[in-house]
Amino acid sequence: MGRPQSLDVDDLLDHARAIWVAERVAAVTIRALSARSGVSNGAIYHHFASRNHLLAQVWAREASGFLAFQAEEVRRAREAGTATDAVVAAALATGAYSVANADATRVLMASRPGSSAGDGVPETLQAQLRQYRASAATLLADLAHDLWSRRDATAVTVVRACAVDIPARLFVTARSPNDPLARFVVERAVRGVLAEEPPR
Repeated sequence: MGRPQSLDVDDLLDHARAIWVAERVAAVTIRALSARSGVSNGAIYHHFASRNHLLAQVWAREASGFLAFQAEEVRRAREAGTATDAVVAAALATGAYSVANADATRVLMASRPGSSAGDGVPETLQAQLRQYRASAATLLADLAHDLWSRRDATAVTVVRACAVDIPARLFVTARSPNDPLARFVVERAVRGVLAEEPPR
């Protein structure tokens, strides 16, 4: 057996992400990645044990970059403003991140955290995906606590709607990444929802 073909794993992940964005996740296969990248199936399997492993690795890479960006945006807003400003920053992070990372944002908005995990995904990567889910959940709970001194399911659900659901809907369907009108509507919607404490 010959030695595995030398390749740049990030380059492979870029190709897989491009297929995902252009043709949806069902089109991301080892064979399609081989055809697009020019790398043999065998060399790809040397780095990714299965299609699920490939999909999970793509998602994990994009999630890592976005979560770090969002956390920094929230930190700055907390230091400069109010708890409501911090939630607005978390919501607007989706659009701001998409300016330089449009394909990454589309991948993240098109699937739930860890939805690509399954058979054939190494435990270390599954643990990484769990950590990303936990980090996102912690941020939402912290924001709810900052707003209302609450971490119950109702409070966190309201914050999730503001920081995740509203921007996902509006920025993904906007005419351009970080569309000014989408930003306007997202911010006004979030501030409107947070104007009153949710019921217990």
